[in-house]
Amino acid sequence: MTLVEAGERILPALPPRISGAAHSELTKLGVRVLTQTMVTSADAGGLHTKDGEYIEADLMVWAAGIKAPDFMKDIGGLETNRINQLVTEPTLQTTRDPDIYAIGDCASCARPEGGFVPPRAQAAHQMASLVLHNILAQRKGKPMKAYVYKDHGSLVSLSNFSTVGSLMGNLMRGSMMVEGRIARFGVYLTLPYAPDCAARLLQNRPDDAGWTHQPGYSPASEAALIVISLRVLRRDFLAYHAVQCPSGA
Repeated sequence: MTLVEAGERILPALPPRISGAAHSELTKLGVRVLTQTMVTSADAGGLHTKDGEYIEADLMVWAAGIKAPDFMKDIGGLETNRINQLVTEPTLQTTRDPDIYAIGDCASCARPEGGFVPPRAQAAHQMASLVLHNILAQRKGKPMKAYVYKDHGSLVSLSNFSTVGSLMGNLMRGSMMVEGRIARFGVYLTLPYAPDCAARLLQNRPDDAGWTHQPGYSPASEAALIVISLRVLRRDFLAYHAVQCPSGA
């Protein structure tokens, strides 16, 4: 099996550490991972690369990322990019009409550190919250906010073999790298607990919007919630391991 990627690394929308871990796991599974390799053509027997290599294949799967529908190209005279996304200002207003906003996969929003906001569900959710704030601010003649993408964690499933990713992301003012059995089994087994824990973390933690602490809040209580979550993860993982491996192997 061969995975061909034109960019410098696979999973470019995710942090380098996660894409690197995924690359390593795929290699261990016997997958040949080619980066910085462009496909120029394909035929019934395989595909040709720009480097002149011919890769034989019985089955070829084309996964070239996202593209907005063709009707979006220059829609209403708005500026679009090569994949038909609406180009936006940092406030998520379109560049040619400040009364039109774009969020999610149809928006092309540049990041201050370079590159663009990745087309991910958590980005769309964050954008929606910001656009609500900015529309109200615009109507009241108040300053609007610039969108800053915050990565709250990612998980990449490698079928039945493994999983890599990071948990919690900025909710923990950092991230915790997870991979292998713990990521695959423990994280998914504790998903029923995650929404409640995350909701309480968000409820108790102040941010730039001026949220206030709930009664009884302290940094220790936030840390305690995280510890409880990790203990639940460990408990469920050990329970799963006991069922799958009764001998303790």
